[in-house]
Amino acid sequence: MIGSRSGARTVRVTAFREGAPRRKRDALAVEEPLEIRVSWVDGPERRTEPLAVTMRTPGDDFELVAGFLHGEGIIGTVDSLHELTYCTGPEEQEYNVVEAKLASGHPFDPESVRRNFYATSSCGVCGKASLDAVAAQGCTVLPRGVEVEAALIPMLPDRLLEEQGVFERTGGLHAAGLFDLAGGSRVVREDVGRHNAVDKAIGHELLARRLPLSDAVLVVSGRASFEVVQKAVAAGIPILVAVGAPSSLAVDLAARFDQTLVGFARDGGFNVYTGRERIVG
Repeated sequence: MIGSRSGARTVRVTAFREGAPRRKRDALAVEEPLEIRVSWVDGPERRTEPLAVTMRTPGDDFELVAGFLHGEGIIGTVDSLHELTYCTGPEEQEYNVVEAKLASGHPFDPESVRRNFYATSSCGVCGKASLDAVAAQGCTVLPRGVEVEAALIPMLPDRLLEEQGVFERTGGLHAAGLFDLAGGSRVVREDVGRHNAVDKAIGHELLARRLPLSDAVLVVSGRASFEVVQKAVAAGIPILVAVGAPSSLAVDLAARFDQTLVGFARDGGFNVYTGRERIVG
């Protein structure tokens, strides 16, 4: 059996081919919960509270947490983080709880975070509240000036797929990759959750002190949801390319912050929903 830290494990299945059954081994993408806790200095003491639980593929957990905290507006730079650690406890939970210790002097109001989670999860109830919540966390209109060749766009999903090692074995993971404007790969991450894959990729760059990503293209293997656009806008990414369709609120959010949003990038073509001026040729 492959260890869960590798992102995949094997099981025995009965496969039917041309009406005949046979036993074989199959690889599964691992899915486990990750609890994110935040610790901050409050007066003379340090407090700790659980913030969120996400179902994710184990691996690159610290990048995931860093990207998540940045996307939700809890931290702005890596200097806001004092330390990221796994919490000790029962063996089965040893690597499923991460505590983010905020730096001394970094303010944290758990109630305001909960209100923000409520607003950004209300996409189907109140889209304006969701858009306003992103602006309230400090996101600004993305700068113009970067361009990418139109002929490059349909190539990016294939370049992303080339680096999806666990997907090749399991067929069960999303991916997010950051590429430069010439199509060179900077970082690719996989996860059962598309938003987790984005957090891991952005978190990697955050921990390396490379934000804002004003010269990067984010490519995602699935659809472009509100959450994905939100995380990209928070990281300063001007161009987002999705293999699948964008949601209506994702398009509204990209338009509000002047992000170039591309969908259906496959089979040699693509649709541009916002920010057409960054695509040339």
